[in-house]
Amino acid sequence: MSSVSDFLDLHSPAAPLAEQLRPQTIDDIIGQQHLLGEGKPLRLAIDSGKPHSMILWGPPGTGKTTLARLMSRVFNAEFIALSAVLSGIKDIRNAIEKAQAVLQQNGRHTILFVDEVHRFNKSQQDAFLPHVEQGLFTFIGATTENPSFEVNNALLSRAQVYTLSALTDDDMTVIFNRALNSMSFRQTFTSEARQLIIAYADGDARRMLNMLEQMIIASENSKTDEIDTSAVQNALSRSRRRFDKSGDAFYDQISALHKSVRGSSPDAAIYWFCRMLDGGADPLYIGRRLIRMATEDIGMADPRSLQVTINACETYERLGSPEGELALAQAVLYLSCAPKSNAAYLAYKKARAYVAKDESRPVPMHLRNAPTRLMKEMGYGDEYRYAHDYPEAYVAGESYFPEEMPDIQFYQPTGNGLENKIQEKLNYLHNLDQKAKERKSFGKKR
Repeated sequence: MSSVSDFLDLHSPAAPLAEQLRPQTIDDIIGQQHLLGEGKPLRLAIDSGKPHSMILWGPPGTGKTTLARLMSRVFNAEFIALSAVLSGIKDIRNAIEKAQAVLQQNGRHTILFVDEVHRFNKSQQDAFLPHVEQGLFTFIGATTENPSFEVNNALLSRAQVYTLSALTDDDMTVIFNRALNSMSFRQTFTSEARQLIIAYADGDARRMLNMLEQMIIASENSKTDEIDTSAVQNALSRSRRRFDKSGDAFYDQISALHKSVRGSSPDAAIYWFCRMLDGGADPLYIGRRLIRMATEDIGMADPRSLQVTINACETYERLGSPEGELALAQAVLYLSCAPKSNAAYLAYKKARAYVAKDESRPVPMHLRNAPTRLMKEMGYGDEYRYAHDYPEAYVAGESYFPEEMPDIQFYQPTGNGLENKIQEKLNYLHNLDQKAKERKSFGKKR
């Protein structure tokens, strides 16, 4: 474990904290379980022992470079790294010559890693193609931009695309605690200060660790032992744009934007949107929050709101700043003016809660699929009534719940927007069900 004196030794400066804490094995990586969890695609590829060319697409600080380095260790391959920001054709040629020399001298394979590959132009990207096809090296490109737009189709067709996600607050908390435990810091952080640093970092582990490093150095200079939100704001204001002139936390501003949209105040919503952009917030982070608003606060009252918001995010990905920000602004205004309903959100929560505490009920026989003869003989699909064979494509009185499970109304539409029509339709279908049950009951009595 390093000490603070080692960390701050100007005569023998240590590597940046983010570099010191870089994971040493695949299992050390925090997050990306959709790729690295057991049975997930990238984990299976790594466990196979056979490297293949790939594009790692995701936000900054999510582990793209780390993954590439660790894969070179797993595959016992030479690791050559290029930055598309700093490199040109000459550097590409040198990397190819080095890979050839390594192969000739000791038969060792090479992983060629290109960071920010989208910064290379078409001719630079094309320079890799023949060598990828010949198997001279395994190509791994990292990009923060959509590879569909920024990577040549020829190169893209030869590489598997893996999408990395921004780290969650829980992931960031684990990394934060790991950093504190790895260094003998005497400073303590209030819970609010931790939350503020994590919020500022916005899913970027490297950014968070750089902030943490700044906090420690600033507290050493000021000889303070406890780091609170005020200390965080004072220290970060020197090195990054503000998220709020008056000192409010970043997450308070996104909360203000969300509540302005929910409250149908387009002017306030566009104000908070611009405040966050002015403070340096990632526009796509705001876009992701807008998608949440479309599903949580508007839902079935105006189902178009979700597609409008997704289209705005895709437009931003295509155009970038500042042109793409107008599409997000349009989405902010649309959501603010749209009719509001959280009925879909509440239905989901109620259903999840019910399923979590309920027993595991079997699917009724009439709802089961019967793709084989044996299954048909066992009664799968028997007495299923095909809705399109009935008037209004509705089988009155039919139940689609498991047997002996009561009919539960999870979804309760409001009278707002399209849900007013939805409620009318559901009421009409409910009346058809009641009449069908009455006829069935009358038939049994007779």
